[in-house]
Amino acid sequence: MRLICLLSVAVCIMLGQVPDDFPPTKRDIEAQDRRLPNGKSQRDEIIRADHKKNLEDAAQLIQLSQELKDDLDKGDAFLVSVKTLKKLDDIDKLAKDIRGRLKRY
Repeated sequence: MRLICLLSVAVCIMLGQVPDDFPPTKRDIEAQDRRLPNGKSQRDEIIRADHKKNLEDAAQLIQLSQELKDDLDKGDAFLVSVKTLKKLDDIDKLAKDIRGRLKRY
C-alpha cells in the first residue's frame, strides 16, 4: 500500500515538472508550408510526384502479375523457374514501395 502511494506521489511530482512548451514534433515541422522558388508548395509537389510514381509502379505491377500468371499457366506443377521467382520478388518490392509512399500521408 505504501509503495502505491509513493509511486503515485512520484508520478504527480514528475507531471508537475513537465514544461508547458514542448519542442515541435516532426508533424508540426512538416505542417509548415515550405514554398519552392516558383511559388508552389513543396508538399504538394512531392505528393504529385509520389502519385505519378504510384501510377507507374501500379502499371508495372499489373504487367508483372500478368506475366507471372502466364508463366504459371505454361509451367509444370512441380517446377518453378528462377525467372518466375525473380518476378515474384519484383512484385513484392513494387507493392512495398507503393505502400510506403501511400502511408506517408
